[in-house]
Amino acid sequence: MAPHKTFHLVFSLIMGAMMVFLMTFVITAVNLGFGAHFLAAWARVFVIAYVIAVPVIFFLAPIARKLTGGLLGVQP
Repeated sequence: MAPHKTFHLVFSLIMGAMMVFLMTFVITAVNLGFGAHFLAAWARVFVIAYVIAVPVIFFLAPIARKLTGGLLGVQP
């Protein structure tokens, strides 16, 4: 795999983990509180969201970079 493709894949995996970790943690805490089932519920939604988020980031990040570059008048 070309280095820039490898970079983009690893970026998507890391960004997905960070974003999904934070968002699912907060949303699960808001919805359920920190009760006995919090960790099990959070782990379940984390896995589901991560599987969805990584491909979304992989395919949409280049589009977001181009849109941002166009809005700001810079080359991404």
